[in-house]
Amino acid sequence: MENFRKVRSEEAPVGSGDEEGGPGSGPFADLAPGAVHMRVKEGSKIRNLLAFATASMAQPATRAIVFSGCGRATTKTVTCAEILKRRLAGLHQVTRLRYQSVRELWQSLPPEPTPGQKPGEPAASLSVLKNVPSLAILLSKDALDPRQPGYQPPNPHPGPSSQPTAPTSKRSLGEPAAGEGSAKRSQPEPGAAEEDQTA
Repeated sequence: MENFRKVRSEEAPVGSGDEEGGPGSGPFADLAPGAVHMRVKEGSKIRNLLAFATASMAQPATRAIVFSGCGRATTKTVTCAEILKRRLAGLHQVTRLRYQSVRELWQSLPPEPTPGQKPGEPAASLSVLKNVPSLAILLSKDALDPRQPGYQPPNPHPGPSSQPTAPTSKRSLGEPAAGEGSAKRSQPEPGAAEEDQTA
């Protein structure tokens, strides 16, 4: 594909599946009508997404929010959901993973036409249909069914870290760590060798 450049990429329509359709379609069919849907793209800025999501969830009428992204945007989707869960305590989570079809349109580069192509002919185009992973994360203020797959209850210990860390011993740079002193041969200070020779 070195002689082609990507012109555009779009989600391919699904023929007869239940993924397309009216309100309530997609991975969360029983979603309330007032839920906010955040579509995370590869070039989206996390701070912009979270500013809008935090402002939306601060309103009493908004009870749920869905972050969804596909392909290279899945890691950014997870990041947005995790940061929002830390900012707003008590959110229930349901995660759904599926595959989504993406159609990419590629066009040949003009300086090097394909063999057999006359100089005045339009550039050749190529359409590629790819299946990429897609992730949807529902965060809700209301309790959700804990039996459904992908459910996570609210974090009981809000804060930066819910796991206690092991205590670390403080030592200066010159002191050996525990168990290190007997195994290593002690070396004299750099200036000490000179003092012994002059005496």
